[in-house]
Amino acid sequence: MTWFTGFIVYALLWWTALFIVLPIGTKPVDAAPEDGGWRGAPEKPLLLRKVIGTTVLAAVLWIGVFAIMESGWVSFRDGWWAYTGPGSSAVLPGRPAQN
Repeated sequence: MTWFTGFIVYALLWWTALFIVLPIGTKPVDAAPEDGGWRGAPEKPLLLRKVIGTTVLAAVLWIGVFAIMESGWVSFRDGWWAYTGPGSSAVLPGRPAQN
């Protein structure tokens, strides 16, 4: 995995984790605020705590993805998930070589 691919994977994991973490611990206000506003907005959103938690969760998930990709368990270059169509030079076991 290149550094660019690693960064993109981390960014995708971070945003996904953010949307998982955002609703945790939020409680809507009981009544609509007197000065206006939306009743469903959380009283204390605790955004800094959620951003820190999202960063930690995304880092743990990224380490798992990195370990799996570097271990060779999952490879898009050879093996079961490999692309063998036009322009591919990979020869897979059990499949004839393409000319």
